[in-house]
Amino acid sequence: MDVTEFEKKLALIPEERPDDWDIELLKKLDAEQDTETVPLEEVEALRECSGKLSVRVPKELHFNLLQKAKENGISLNQFIVYKLAK
Repeated sequence: MDVTEFEKKLALIPEERPDDWDIELLKKLDAEQDTETVPLEEVEALRECSGKLSVRVPKELHFNLLQKAKENGISLNQFIVYKLAK
């Protein structure tokens, strides 16, 4: 299909005016737009973070963390991330 053919088909689609629901949704989206700028240094610092962190801990602490994770039905990683985020 060439451009002209596509434009002809596009012209056949009827235009619809937004209804009240659409207008409210668009207003909410406009209000949520993030207009803050992020400093370049912060963006560059985030690029350096891989999301992986290796920490050596005593075996007893490792065991206790593993037990707590099991008690909560989550992985050790999830448990540690939860604890670190608190």
